[in-house]
Amino acid sequence: FPEAFDKARFRAFAINVLNHVDEGKAFVRNSTYVQEAFRAHVQRFERLGTYTTPGKEKVDILIVYLTAESKLERARTAIRNFVADHLKDREEKDAALVAFVSPTEKQWRLSYVKMEYATVEKDSGKAGPEQSRRVGVENRLTPARRFSYLVGEGESCHTAQTRFLDLLQDTAADPALAQIEEAFSVEAVTKEFFSKYAELFGDINAALDK
Repeated sequence: FPEAFDKARFRAFAINVLNHVDEGKAFVRNSTYVQEAFRAHVQRFERLGTYTTPGKEKVDILIVYLTAESKLERARTAIRNFVADHLKDREEKDAALVAFVSPTEKQWRLSYVKMEYATVEKDSGKAGPEQSRRVGVENRLTPARRFSYLVGEGESCHTAQTRFLDLLQDTAADPALAQIEEAFSVEAVTKEFFSKYAELFGDINAALDK
């Protein structure tokens, strides 16, 4: 994490975290495969493979190469929406583990983008007292800012390294979607920080009372 992006290292990281990655449908796509709405931010992208959780959810492992004009911080919404669009077009995948790489920055963004599918009722359009209704699916994207780490040269990557330690050490069990999300959870990091802060404060307070 504290180094510049390297495709081989990212691939090894994804395989070690997820344990079983299907690389049979890996591909590289240039700008002609990027929808016009995203071309200002996305130059090209790659899929390294797909992971299937024990609950049968599908997760794509992606590398998204940004344009020289795009910035990791300012373009977060646009690049998140690009991944969401990709997931919807790929048999409605559930999530993606993504490396966003900029050609002009030493940092790169490690993100977990999750799709949420909410079932809603929609009017069928038929008139009359016995009007029928059909069930549609509305796609909602969880905000990527809650599931992202800025890593690379010059960044303090201690939190990211710590959060993935359990998944990296468990080589026997394939992680569930919730476990992957937990590794990116800002709430969990905040609770851990305040827990340690309270413990340290208690120790200092006890020492001062002696």
